[in-house]
Amino acid sequence: MSSHAEKAAHNLALVREKRPLVHNITNYVVMQYTANALLALGASPVMAHAVEEMEAMASLADALVLNIGTLSGPWIEGMRAAGGVASRRGIPIVLDPVGAGATRFRTDTAVRLLDECRVTVLRGNASEVLAVARGAGGTRGVDAAHRVEDAIEAAGELAARRRMVVAATGAVDHVTDGSRTLRVLNGHPSMGLITGSGCTATAIVGAFCAVNTRALEATAAALAFFGIAGEHAARRSRLPGTFGTALIDLLHAIRPDHVADEARIEA
Repeated sequence: MSSHAEKAAHNLALVREKRPLVHNITNYVVMQYTANALLALGASPVMAHAVEEMEAMASLADALVLNIGTLSGPWIEGMRAAGGVASRRGIPIVLDPVGAGATRFRTDTAVRLLDECRVTVLRGNASEVLAVARGAGGTRGVDAAHRVEDAIEAAGELAARRRMVVAATGAVDHVTDGSRTLRVLNGHPSMGLITGSGCTATAIVGAFCAVNTRALEATAAALAFFGIAGEHAARRSRLPGTFGTALIDLLHAIRPDHVADEARIEA
């Protein structure tokens, strides 16, 4: 059992003890699944995007998750408003630049949110991280056209420049604050067969960051926990439909002692 695994287990216990309220402005493709995942984990989700209620909603939350998967002008304004409140309050903001690089609209929106909000964690696949870091194109929708290894250098530079944590996720997740890097080896290929597994990972990172101000540690812990749940779910089914249901079940069933024993986090 490593010290990283022990810390990850403690982080999970804190989430279940404190039940943080995670405000999600996320894409409507995965909204229900993400909310169910947070509930199963032990957090409290709220899904709200109307700019008219952002001041009030963001004032109540313990973390804010911004996901650009299904963008529109009003949703962007809601993200900017919520991000402003969260930045002033000093609560963690987790940004998922879904599909960045596929269109200039998506990439520019992700960069604008980074410019205007005090983002704590950026979590994306390798292509998305590269697009945000370098303005590069080449994503296939929300799929990664690059390997995580291709994005490590860019992720580190972006994290250092923006003073945040960048998580480039894939078969092996790389989490960096620009000076330190953690590798998370948990997970299962079946996680890539369901819509929104990355979005769900981002929401879980938000819950963990809500209870741990050490964002590098919290992000690695969240990804290890999510990966462990995926490994256990794959033992029940590797077919996409039933795997997706099993993953929700395992987010509820995985205990801190499972994480302490099974988390594979390396410096």
